Amino acid sequence: QVQLVESGGGAVQAGGSLRLSCAASGRAFSTYVMGWFRQAPGKEHEFVATISRSGGSTYYAASVKGRFTISRDNAKNTVYLQMNTLKPEDTAVYSCAAQVIGMAGSRADQYEHWGQGTQVTVSS
Repeated sequence: QVQLVESGGGAVQAGGSLRLSCAASGRAFSTYVMGWFRQAPGKEHEFVATISRSGGSTYYAASVKGRFTISRDNAKNTVYLQMNTLKPEDTAVYSCAAQVIGMAGSRADQYEHWGQGTQVTVSS
């Protein structure tokens, strides 16, 4: 069983930055594709970014490309999401997800394990 715990959310003004972290349990972290998703009230899960098992490949949603950076430290079992130039429309609960079997992707149903999420609120 993979347990994922996010941290680093909070309230920030537009133009500000936040760094989210997601710590994973277990010894197999380096075998998981990791992703970040977000969900605003009344909306579906929205793909944000994904990173390959080695960290050598990343992919972003168009809405965050150039502003957000996903990275991982396999020695620390942690994946990060650096968010810069935040906008009010980035307000959502951000969740990390792990894909054990597969070759990454941007659909929520491709990821088997999910964290509880951390709230990010961006004010104008």
